[in-house]
This record gives sequence, structure tokens and C-alpha cells, in this order.
Amino acid sequence: CDERCVGGGHPESPVLTAIRTMSRIFAVAAVLCALPMLAVPMPGRTGVQRGYCRLMLRCIGVRVSQTGNPIRNLPGVLVVSNHTSWVDVFAIGAVVPGSFVARADLVDWPAIGPAVRMMGVIPIERRSLRKLPPVVDAVTGRLLEGRTVVAFPEGTTFCGKHNGTFRPAVFQASIDSGRPAQPVRLTYRHRDGRPSTVTAFLGEDSLWASVKRITAARGTVVELAVGSLQLPGSSRRDLAARCQAALRPGGTS
Repeated sequence: CDERCVGGGHPESPVLTAIRTMSRIFAVAAVLCALPMLAVPMPGRTGVQRGYCRLMLRCIGVRVSQTGNPIRNLPGVLVVSNHTSWVDVFAIGAVVPGSFVARADLVDWPAIGPAVRMMGVIPIERRSLRKLPPVVDAVTGRLLEGRTVVAFPEGTTFCGKHNGTFRPAVFQASIDSGRPAQPVRLTYRHRDGRPSTVTAFLGEDSLWASVKRITAARGTVVELAVGSLQLPGSSRRDLAARCQAALRPGGTS
């Protein structure tokens, strides 16, 4: 996948597109002012995080739809998903609040960085295999504490029409902690149901270009298909394969 995979919706009046884009960007700026609430310890904090993520998605013109199995309220679950965009963090956070394993430079991004830091991001240098064991140890520790951790095992982003293969490294945390893995498949669509690559964040795409493209679209729906909960077992490769199989169409039952 590269920049050629990214496309928009139906063409429309440039004036309407500009008005929609600017109004949504102003809405995002307003919501960012409430960001410090995510760092305040309070009863029902996960509910606040879930509501904040949903509000942010609404501001950029993305609506969430959940299908498949119900989300089980279990302590210490490793949530794994395919990876398309920085929008994935808010899409999953709107349904399953937790800590995220994310690219290390994400914490330095304007606007997005403070949000993911307050969600307890675990930074990962994807090109450095030597730095993987500390990341796995950090994920294991949080799972043992009974916290939900969200990871994107593909290792990079894909356009959504095409996806990658789950790498097994992060699944070692599920095995070491004895906690289950919960696969979730993300699918982005236009309002009329057509597959959408508007949110895809690929290649040399910049955050500002991505935000403008997403907010200019008439509307995007992200579907979260929840797969069956997977027990850790003894092989991280087997667990990765089972989770990936659960995310294939027809494999969420």
C-alpha cells in the first residue's frame, strides 16, 4: 500500500467542501481544549475516555458502528487489530478504552500526541528488533495489572482494502501474562457503504494532509467487527494466526 491507494468520495462543490472542512477543524480545536480531562483520576474514567474518542470522531466526520461479538468486560485483555490510520486509536478507544502500543513518534505529533500520551501509550520503534523485548515486558506488566492494552500487530499501516500479516512478537505478552487476546477488525466505509480509503495514512502522508482529507469527506463510517476471544495457549505464532483468522469475514462468530 502507498499513496496511490488513498482516494476521496464523490466530487462536490469546492465551496461546500471548504465550509465542511473548516467547521470540522474548528470543532476539533474546541474538543482538544477538553483534553486534560483524560489525565484526571476520577470514577468512570474509562467512560470519559470512550466519550472523548467518540466526540473526536464526530468532529472529523467519522461515525462508529460495532458488529460481531460483544466486548467482554474482563481484566487484562490484549486487543489486537488491523491498522489503517491514526484514526484507529480513537475508533478503538471509543469502544474499548485502554493503553495503546503505538509508533514512538506518535507522542510527538501536534494535537494527536497529547491525546495518546494521556491514554497511556506504550511507544515502539518498529524498525528496531532490539527494542521489542522491553515493549513486550511493558505490555505484559499492564495485562497483569488487569489493564486493557491495544496493539496493531501488522507493524505498519495498510489502506484497508488490503491488509498485512500479524507479527507474533506482541502476542508473547498474552502468553506470559496468561491473559486472552481480543481481535477487532476495522473497516472504513463511505456513508453509502462503499469501501473508503480516505482515512488511510500511508507513505509520506503528513498529519495535516490527512486531517484535511478526512474532514473534507462527506462522512465516514468505521465498523468494528469484534472477533471471538482467544485463549493465549503456548505459541505466540499460533495465537497470532488464530487472531488473524478471527478477523477474516465470517470469522467473528
